[in-house]
Amino acid sequence: MSPTPRFPYVPPPELAGATGRRPVVVIGSGPVGLTCAIDLATRGVPVVVLDDDDTVATGSRAICWAKRTLEIWDRLGVGSRMVETGVTWSVGRVFHRDRELYRFDLLPESGHRRPAFVNLQQYYVERFLIERAAAFPDLIDLRWRNEVAGLTQSRDGVRLEVTTPDGPYALEAAWVIAADGARSPTRTRMGLPFEGQRFEERFLIADVRMKADFPTERLFWFEPTFHAGQSALLHRQPDDVFRIDFQLGPDADPERERQPERVMPRVRAIVGAGTPVELAWCSVYAFRCARLERFVHGRVVFVGDSAHVVSPFGARGGNGGVQDADNLCWKLALVLAGEAPEGLIDSYDVERGHGADENILNSSRTTAFMTPKTRVERLFRDGVLALAAEAPFARRLLNAGRLSRPCSLAGSPLQTPDGVPMPGGVAPGSACPDAPVRDGAGRPGWLLDHLGGAFTLLVFAGEACPDLAGCADLPRVVVGPRPLDCPGATMLVDPDGVAAARYGAGPGTTYLIRPDAHVAARFPAPDPAGLARSLARAHGRADAPVREAA
Repeated sequence: MSPTPRFPYVPPPELAGATGRRPVVVIGSGPVGLTCAIDLATRGVPVVVLDDDDTVATGSRAICWAKRTLEIWDRLGVGSRMVETGVTWSVGRVFHRDRELYRFDLLPESGHRRPAFVNLQQYYVERFLIERAAAFPDLIDLRWRNEVAGLTQSRDGVRLEVTTPDGPYALEAAWVIAADGARSPTRTRMGLPFEGQRFEERFLIADVRMKADFPTERLFWFEPTFHAGQSALLHRQPDDVFRIDFQLGPDADPERERQPERVMPRVRAIVGAGTPVELAWCSVYAFRCARLERFVHGRVVFVGDSAHVVSPFGARGGNGGVQDADNLCWKLALVLAGEAPEGLIDSYDVERGHGADENILNSSRTTAFMTPKTRVERLFRDGVLALAAEAPFARRLLNAGRLSRPCSLAGSPLQTPDGVPMPGGVAPGSACPDAPVRDGAGRPGWLLDHLGGAFTLLVFAGEACPDLAGCADLPRVVVGPRPLDCPGATMLVDPDGVAAARYGAGPGTTYLIRPDAHVAARFPAPDPAGLARSLARAHGRADAPVREAA
């Protein structure tokens, strides 16, 4: 498969005089923008996607896609393709010089549909999402070589000025999603400060094509013998491509260091002089952690790198952006349908702002450990590296990149705190864990296939169906140890008790699940009044202290 297909420019109907306001316009067709478009289309919301280019990303760019992201893409109908093409891994190994300090397994238990991580080049991800978007021809209008040149907001919408090879046109939208990347022209056009910290340390990313027997694991070296005094990282990708990151130091000249005659000696030092190797792509970058103060500005909502950026170590950028899309789109669909107040969109800022802060904190700590700038930081790092091989406590302090995990939304105004203490299990705000289940006919499947997309009641049964009389009229999923006759509900069997154990559930335990497969509330038993209050709260109504969007 060619990594750089060209997509045809089609003159937009506005050039021929078409008018009318679109519900949503997405600016940018990267992984986050496309995920937004597909998510909205699955909810019946028409979307126009504008991109000033006509192809996918060059080079691998983002490559590590986390379990949570794969589960989101499962709901959108493209997860299996990502996993089948990508390289699956869960084990990481950390070295100091030529000595292995320790190894870790990010998913040591069985009973999960998706792996901890899949490595897949961004150009594949974008192409698969573009092809999935084509399954919604009446809902997704993907416009190549349509560049936004201006943006004006009113109280209830946005007017975009767009340029094309055939001339300019105006496009009216109720909402705009800015997914136009780390250098976001939309952010610049609106004059929004992008506050943060830039780290002077420079790194070289090299994608090389070779036949090599490196294990399918994340390999990280502190001060390796082949790259003295610095650090290095290696990942396997599809098509015999390997990603290698080299720390260069703050004084490295980016233009000089990306030249093949400088890159290839470094590569051969790690792969061996006798290994045939080809340089596929390279780039030099400096760390930056930054975010917008707010992600919602009137009817313009920022997602992904346009809203926040972090260093690549930890795979928190692309995965965080896909979680942005997952958090935003169900809210936007409800507001557009008149089923929730406009202030619900403001909860996106609250929840994903928390996620961005969590990612920035982890990324900054990784940078401080990998590239210590003070004597104290250096002494701390050297002490941890000296102890980590033998002392488990030191391994917990060793930071080679805290890898992406689902962000808890605990404390969000949309979540209902537990009224009765329920130790263990899945607390409000947590992402729903998966588990193997069987349907009423005994066919194997996965719990997450029945959660997400809409508000859902998840109820755990004992030897009889729980009494759900008076409970909210929502899709109902009942999980029990054996098949039960539960009218109006999807019955799933938990033959080995894995789902009940992961959810800390006994007979009657009831969960209100949000459309993004996070827990909105949980109860020891079905509670019609409590569920009604929690459902209103999760819609941004009733006692939910959600500010109205500006």
